[in-house]
Amino acid sequence: MRLFAAVLPPEDVTAALAAEVAALRKLPGAEGLRWTGRPGWHLTLAFYGEVDDDLVPDLSARLERAAHRTAPFGLTLRGGGQFGHGRALWAGVEGDLATLRLLADRAESAGRRAGVERGEHRRYKPHLSVARSRNAYDVRPYVEALDAFTSPAWTVTDLALVRSDLPRSGVPGEQPRYETVARSPLGASG
Repeated sequence: MRLFAAVLPPEDVTAALAAEVAALRKLPGAEGLRWTGRPGWHLTLAFYGEVDDDLVPDLSARLERAAHRTAPFGLTLRGGGQFGHGRALWAGVEGDLATLRLLADRAESAGRRAGVERGEHRRYKPHLSVARSRNAYDVRPYVEALDAFTSPAWTVTDLALVRSDLPRSGVPGEQPRYETVARSPLGASG
């Protein structure tokens, strides 16, 4: 299974972002970007890649313990930015970023301790991807438009283990499919 740990924003947050993305998609050149779909909007904490089925129970248990050791915390989506010369356009995150980073570190550690093979470690940069491009793309107008965006605030109350299935049909615009495999409440006793 191709898995990652994530924070899933609630419906009111994704609705606000959907309205903003609809406006971005009306800007000149928007058809040159591959826009992500609302079902896939998440804040990745740790990407595990392909995980052997026999490691999933231990990974899930370790993520549950990591969640239990982390108190609920507040976040807001605000503004935006890019990675890789416009290869990724994203909405930014504000709020209790120290706790978000702590949860990301714990999710990464859970994967390592469960025996999940990991690639290189990258410094955690909280973001929610809204569009991608295979090549360098000038996304400055989109980043500027996102400057004024602020979602409703929310309290993160759980950590999700998510399975992603990449498109296989070759149909342009087909989105990955995401399935939440497990959700672990934050700050629970145990």
